[in-house]
Parts: sequence; C-alpha cells; structure tokens
Amino acid sequence: MSITIPAPELQIEFSVVLAEIRRLYLQDALKDTVRTIDIVSLDRQIGKFVPSASLKVMAANGLRAELIFPVPILLESNPRLLGYYRLLYGFSQKIFYTAETGIGPFKAMESRGVIPKGVDIEPLCKALIQCGRALLDGIGASRISFDLLDNLTLLTVGPQLRGGANNKRGAIGIIKVFEAIHAIVKSATSSFNASQITVKNAAGRTVYVEFAPDPDIVIREEIAPASFAEKIAIEIKAGEDVSNVHNRIGEAEKSHQKARARGFVECWTVVNVERLDSAMAHRESPSTNRFYRLSAIVSGTGLEYTDFRNRVISLTGIKVR
Repeated sequence: MSITIPAPELQIEFSVVLAEIRRLYLQDALKDTVRTIDIVSLDRQIGKFVPSASLKVMAANGLRAELIFPVPILLESNPRLLGYYRLLYGFSQKIFYTAETGIGPFKAMESRGVIPKGVDIEPLCKALIQCGRALLDGIGASRISFDLLDNLTLLTVGPQLRGGANNKRGAIGIIKVFEAIHAIVKSATSSFNASQITVKNAAGRTVYVEFAPDPDIVIREEIAPASFAEKIAIEIKAGEDVSNVHNRIGEAEKSHQKARARGFVECWTVVNVERLDSAMAHRESPSTNRFYRLSAIVSGTGLEYTDFRNRVISLTGIKVR
C-alpha cells in the first residue's frame, strides 16, 4: 500500500500571514498599543464606558477590560484594533462593514489604520462594548480566560485566511489559462499586456483575448468598428476540493448563462480536479460546451490539451506557423 500526503503548503503560507495578523490585529497588537498609552487615562475611560458588572467579572479572572471592551483612547492610538474586536466578536468583514450595522464608514480604521475625517468613534465604542458585554455574558464568568479570547479571534481568522487563499488560487488559475492561450496564439499576436492579447487572424480581423469579471476570460473577434462576434467565454474554477466541485460548476453555469445572453457561441469551464464525472458536470452546467482540467491545459501535452489548442485556433481563425 502506497500512502501519499501532499506538502502542507497552505498551512506554511498561513503561518507567515498569521504572524503578520497577530502583529496588526490580535492580542499582540493590543498589548503593544496599551504600552504606549497613559494607563490612568485608559482606566478612566474604561470606568466611564464599561458596565461595572462586566469590569468585576474581568477583574475576578485577572483580565484587563480592554481585552473585550474598546474605548476611544485605544482606537485613537491604534485604529487597526477595530479589526481585533471584529475578530473577537466573530464577524467577517463582509457582515461587519455594512450599511445595516452602520460600521461601514469605519472600515479604513482596520484596513489603513486611519480614522476617517469627521467620524466620531465614541458611538462606535459604545456599540462595540454592548456587543462585548453580550459575549462576556454568553461565555460566563467561569469560562472566561486570556487563552479563550485569543482562540475566539483565531476561529474568525481561519475562514478569512482560507477565503483569501481560495481567491489567490482562483486568480493564479485564471492567469495560467491566459498564459496557455497566449502560447497557442503567440505567432499571430500583434500586442500583449497583462490583461489583453490582440491577435490578427487569417481573415485579417482583430481578435481579443481578455480578462473579464464574468466570465473569467473572453475571446472576441472584431467584425466591424466597435462590433464584435463573441467567440469563447471561459470560466476557471481553480479550487482543488473535490467535494465542492458541484458548487463551483453551478457558479460556472450562472456565468455562462450570462455569457450566452451576450451572444457567446462557446462556453468552456476549466476545473482543477483530476477526476470529473462528465455526466454530472453537464447536468450541473448544461450551458458549458467543453470541460477541461487545469492540469491538462498547463501541461501543454496530451489529448485534452490538443483539443483545447485546436479549438482555440479554430475559433480565433488564426494561421498556425
């Protein structure tokens, strides 16, 4: 029996990013900020804003109140600490910085470390303290601890890191397919930059291979000034989790339905799993004409890559040298 376990590359990358997050947003950042503040002024504000019952619970467990409760002097000294309290309370940025919460205008505090001009942070602190009070009451005096609070922030960081990693992986997948197409049409390329390849085909028409927001890559032929024949729409799903492939193909279907409505004649979906149930894939995305594996396209060899290459050449109408 042969056992093969991939290298833990994602965790290694996470360890580097986590160190930076600790420096900017977690308890390390809070402690470093407290060291720069006049402790008497800090305690005075804590006494003013934080309910006395909550202060007693924190003190009974040997914990400083600012571990859960922000006060203006803290956020003024280090606006990025808003990110610490967001993570502690368990909110993603998408949920936290919205019009519904009213916290949207404060996002620059976490992202850029600045308090927007004309913004009063005292109401923000009061709202956060109420949230912190609910957290403390829910945890209970018998379970509250320094380590537990640190772990709660890490529980929120985890999905945030993985979401960022997935976005990065998706972007890399799109770039790899774009580069593979460039290699195929290179002999007919008249210009090339990071987001667009311009090609002259055998009929003398200009063909554009472009990054697009939805779908990921499009190929269009200019048939008259400002008039285009929409040739190929390509959606790239670079996630490696086989169990989630249904969702990813469903997302590709939504993109291709939009592409069909815009007039694209060919819709392709590129996936990053080695074994794909073709019948299932076509059921999940009937708008997809062809499914390709990312590894096959990147390899530049084999029947699957040859099919991809031949169809790109045919639909762009280029001469192959």
